[in-house]
This record gives sequence, structure tokens and C-alpha cells, in this order.
Amino acid sequence: MPIPPLIGVDASRLRVSQRTGTETYTAELLAAMAKLEPPERFRLYLNATHPPNDLPSLGEPRCIPFPRLWTHARLSLEMARHRPDVLLVPAHVIPLVHPRSVVTIHDLGYLHEPDAHPPRQRRLLDLTTRWSARAASRIIAISHSTRRDLIDRYGVPAAKVGVVPLGVSGWFRPPSIDETNRVRLRYGLPERFVLAVGTIQPRKNLAKLAAALEAIPDLPLVIAGKLGWLAGEVMADLAEPIRLGRVRMLGYVPAADLPALYGAATCVAFVSRFEGFGLPAIEAMACGTPVVVSNRGALPEVVGDAALVVDADDRERITAAIRSVADDRAILANLRQAGLKHARQYTWRATAEATLTVLREVATG
Repeated sequence: MPIPPLIGVDASRLRVSQRTGTETYTAELLAAMAKLEPPERFRLYLNATHPPNDLPSLGEPRCIPFPRLWTHARLSLEMARHRPDVLLVPAHVIPLVHPRSVVTIHDLGYLHEPDAHPPRQRRLLDLTTRWSARAASRIIAISHSTRRDLIDRYGVPAAKVGVVPLGVSGWFRPPSIDETNRVRLRYGLPERFVLAVGTIQPRKNLAKLAAALEAIPDLPLVIAGKLGWLAGEVMADLAEPIRLGRVRMLGYVPAADLPALYGAATCVAFVSRFEGFGLPAIEAMACGTPVVVSNRGALPEVVGDAALVVDADDRERITAAIRSVADDRAILANLRQAGLKHARQYTWRATAEATLTVLREVATG
């Protein structure tokens, strides 16, 4: 009987304690793959002295700590010495030395919103994404928006790029009254508020959202997320509404609190200037909360007809959309039901199955 192919995985993102989109993707994808019990052998590469406690039970961990340039130096050395049949890179860069590889590219937002990134970070993202797109045997894009960007901006052959959307964990569901009351008490939340979830950085368009809510004085903005690059600029823009009590900053919120936080909100506003997917929008829908998103990047594609879509630059339309959700019970009920139904199509099991199909195609040449 032939030996099943060995699939290596860059699992270095699992070391991050405060996980955002790409870390969540890596963790949930590998956990869902483990539940499928695939016949392939897996090896998870980690820049750590020992595996994290929540490492998915998928094959063997390979801890290869290295202080700097882990991907191109230490992981490359590992590929040269003990090469797997296929390397999966879920959220980083393909090493210089590599076997046949599959890379997930989440977005090219630095091309759409260059000023929202530090210059050095923007150049690095451009360089590493171009390299990964060229070096990969196949590319997984998390949305059709990202796939189009890879084809149009970088000239990647269309046949090389497939779309595999993200999923939503099963514990994102409508919370009970007791759960929402506990999260209100824990964070000191008002009865009604607009929630924004995501890393604090310029492209999240938080200053525009805060300005739009000035016209609805009984509906404060609550922001949950850790500080990202250029967060100082965002915090400076929010300083006055924070001082006036119009904006509350919760900082990073543990994943366990997110379903109840979504459920407690009057609506979730995700009016980012660009997103490669927009996972908080689908998570909020799964919790039964109405969602308002911008018309940028992949957001209209991802939410479909189950959310209100507005121009990211149009303060008045953002205000009108949020006011309609907050004040019109029929709109709120329709969005709630549409969102719950729409969110069911996004599962990590489906993401894992589609990703395994790509890996098997590459493994067999």
C-alpha cells in the first residue's frame, strides 16, 4: 500500500496569544482538518520550543525555534533537510527553499489603501506577496475580490488561483439573555450601542463611523480590538469622541466573550475602507445581530443581501443605515433572520474540505 503524502504546514501563527483574522484562520482551518481525519500525514512547523496547548491534533508538531528570519532561514533549512511532499502556508510567506507549495493570500489591501500602511510595511507586503504568488504551485484566495486582485494587479494566471471562503465557528450563535447581561456587566456596556470589531488601524474607517454616529446621540460606538499599525493616528482622531463618552474602547476582547458581545449590540458596523473578507460581519450575523458594511473590497460579496451596504466615504448614508436598523423593528427583524440564514453557509468544515482538495491536487501533481 502506498505511503500517504506528507503535508507540511507553517503553523507559526498559532503562537500568537491575541489572535486576529489570519491567526484565527490558521487555528480554525487546522482544527477542522483534524476532525476530517484525512489519510495524509501532517507535520506542523512552529517557531517555538514547545507546542501551544491548543495545537490541533493534526499530525506531528515540529518545533524549530529561531530568533530572526525564521521563515527564510530556519524553515528553509528544514525544507532542505526534511522536505514534505507539499507545504501549506496559511497566513505568511513561502520560504526561499520550498517543495511544491500552497499559499493562502488574504488580501492586497496595501495596494488599495497605501496610506493606511507604514511605508516599510507596505513595501514588505508587496515584495513577499509577489514572491509567494510566484513561488506557489497553487494559491488559495479567501474571496473573489482577492482572486481578482491577484490576477489583475500581479498577473497571476487565473487557473492558479482558487477561492476558498472562511468559516464561522459553531459557538457563534445567538446568545441567551443571561450571557448578554454578563458581558454588559463585565464591560460596563449600555443597553443600546453600535459595535465595531477589528484591529485598530486606519483602514477600519473608525473616525468616519464615529462621526456618522454623532447624529444619533443615544447610540454610542463601542470598539473591540487591539492596536495595530498607525493606531496612533486613529486614536488621535477618536480622542474627542472618547472624551465626550461617544466612543468606548474595550481593547482586545477574548474570543469567548465575542458571541455575547455581538448579541448585546444593537448592530455591528464594519465600514472599513478595504477588507479581503470581513469575518466579524459573518460572526455577527451568526449571533443574530444586524450588520452594516461598506461597499469596499470583499465585504459586499461576503454579506450578500443579508446586510445593509453603504459607501465608506458617505457619512450621511452610514448614519441613515444605522438609524434604520436601530429605529425600525421590521428592518431589524428582517436583517436578523437573513443574517442567521446567510451565516450558515460559512463553515470551517467546508473550508477544510476545499483546502484538502487543493493540497491533494498539488501532491499528485
